[in-house]
Amino acid sequence: MTASSTRRTAAKSRIAAVCAIAVAGTMLLAACGDQTKNGPRNSASAQAPFADLLPKEIKDKGVIKVGSDIAYPPVEFKDKSGRTVGIDPDIGAALGKQLGVTFQFQNGTFDTLITGLRSKRYDLAMSSMTDTKDRQQGIDSETKKKVGEGVDFVDYFNAGVSIYTRKGDDQGISSWADLCGKKIAVQRGTVSHDLAKTESKKCPAGKSIAIETFDNDLEAQTRLRSGGADAGSSDFPVAAYAVKTSGGGKDFQIVGEQVEAAPYGIAVAKGNDQLTKAVQAALNGIIKNGEYDKIISKWGVEAGAVTEAKLNGGS
Repeated sequence: MTASSTRRTAAKSRIAAVCAIAVAGTMLLAACGDQTKNGPRNSASAQAPFADLLPKEIKDKGVIKVGSDIAYPPVEFKDKSGRTVGIDPDIGAALGKQLGVTFQFQNGTFDTLITGLRSKRYDLAMSSMTDTKDRQQGIDSETKKKVGEGVDFVDYFNAGVSIYTRKGDDQGISSWADLCGKKIAVQRGTVSHDLAKTESKKCPAGKSIAIETFDNDLEAQTRLRSGGADAGSSDFPVAAYAVKTSGGGKDFQIVGEQVEAAPYGIAVAKGNDQLTKAVQAALNGIIKNGEYDKIISKWGVEAGAVTEAKLNGGS
């Protein structure tokens, strides 16, 4: 989440197969599909080309545990049947194919995901988490004090933060400065939360922003919908999805422009360099083969697509 901020794009495909041919009692392998100047590939390397980059313990288990706050549509959420769906789960599934493992999404509160990485509850955190220098260095964004070891990020999307209000009732709000003297509902620990705290300090005396925080964004939306707040804020793709779907498009409207555009990153605990590089290679793999673009297009968020998986690209 654009947390304490953001989301982007071409299409190629590759097919590889192997055929086992028994000749004079000897099993010979002959490639039947993808012929390269380096010779034929075996089926395992063709289907999971980056599997050997993974740490042995993860490769042996065949599972990558992913911490995620699964209440942030369209990035990660539960559908009507209870399945975990969205941009992140789709990208996770595509990465899993490249690495020969299953990305197993586990629900957690957003502001506890990095702690979950440190305690090894999760191998990765993938939850619309904005890549920031503070997070990389383990710095509390408000107090600027060191609170942990920090994490490394593999950046996979770009997104900004938006403000939204009840439809037809914008309260005169078109920018963050307009929130002075008003109440905003946000998810705790996100960039929206940080922005609200920062902006409130700039307000005139007696006109600070009343900030009400919630465990997840859907709870904040409910608060706004019921009239308990003047505005809400979340990452642009999430705000746009809420505007489009809540109440059949009759509940909310976006006001003003996106701010604080920044990369989303897949978070990995410091020191897990082998896993970080494996995830980066797999992400570049799905960007190159076109799977990434298909996923981004499926969810209608092409404006946030990236063309390269960068490490720690946030500021």
